[in-house]
Amino acid sequence: MKERVVVGMSGGVDSSVTALLLKEQGYDVVGVFMKNWEEEEGGACTAETDWRDVRDVCDLIGIPYYSVNFAKEYWDRVFSYFLSEYKAGRTPNPDVLCNREIKFRAFLDFAMELGASRMATGHFVRTDEDGRLLRGVDPGKDQSYFLYMLKRAQLKKAIFPVGGMTKAEVRAYAEAKGLPVSKKKDSTGVCFIGERNFKKFLSEYLPAQPGAMVDPEGHEVGRHDGLMYYTLGQRRGLGIGGCGDGRSWFVIGKDLAKNRLLVAQGEDHPMLYSTLCLGTDVTWVGEAPIREGETLRCTCKYRYRQADQKVEAALQGDKLLIHALAPQRAVTPGQSAVLYRGEECLGGAIVESILDAGKVEMSEK
Repeated sequence: MKERVVVGMSGGVDSSVTALLLKEQGYDVVGVFMKNWEEEEGGACTAETDWRDVRDVCDLIGIPYYSVNFAKEYWDRVFSYFLSEYKAGRTPNPDVLCNREIKFRAFLDFAMELGASRMATGHFVRTDEDGRLLRGVDPGKDQSYFLYMLKRAQLKKAIFPVGGMTKAEVRAYAEAKGLPVSKKKDSTGVCFIGERNFKKFLSEYLPAQPGAMVDPEGHEVGRHDGLMYYTLGQRRGLGIGGCGDGRSWFVIGKDLAKNRLLVAQGEDHPMLYSTLCLGTDVTWVGEAPIREGETLRCTCKYRYRQADQKVEAALQGDKLLIHALAPQRAVTPGQSAVLYRGEECLGGAIVESILDAGKVEMSEK
């Protein structure tokens, strides 16, 4: 009897190629489309179009398919957290939580109910026989950053066929096999926002509280529409003009107690740089690589597209202190700091606070 694998299909080229590769490798493949957001609640998901593409691909390659609705689970486990983080003045990354709570928990459970031994997705990552999480071979598409919250037990039940391919190879394969999604544009951003105006979307769920924009000396230089609409390092959309010297203004912090947005001129302003941050919700893919009192020397990504940064990390109770060996620009509370040792993703933490903003010697850059 063939081993059954359930593929999470989004209607995109990566998951479509995943399903076809597994079928060609002799697996009993079942395609499942996850609907994680109810469009009538707002947002601009393309669920109907994507579901049609899933059906077309599955019909073409000859596999059965299902649609499953995880909207309630998504709301309870991901979106409610998304809102609470913005309300607290942070900038969350819901994708990492979606992977842990929906794709590799709710969906994995559903796959097991369908009689599968494993699940598969179109993520650009790799694993080994020990369940270690490894970077995808395409450095421009590697998605290990978004999967750092997973555990080895989950990864051992998952297959990532495109993790050993480049994006160009995936598209070329899809075109050669006649898949109708071979040239489909990659989805970007968070599904429930889609192409909609972010401020308009967020205002439907959280009340905006306009307030003052102030410079480092406390002088008011403008007005903000609500702290939740801004993130550290942001330049666009501040609406501050007539400053004389022509340098742009950037967000350098938030004063929640006084509802003030802190801004400064110049993209190299010292308040934008730091080397020390404290992380919470510490997660290790496998066994913790350090114990309290030890120092882990590794690399870190503070955001998805960032090049690896050399750091030293140490546990402080249930939190993680990360010391970057070079100044880091706009490390943002709410975002994830993900740790690597070579090709292996070790785990990471959610940035809770920056400990030394404005105290970094820029000559170290």
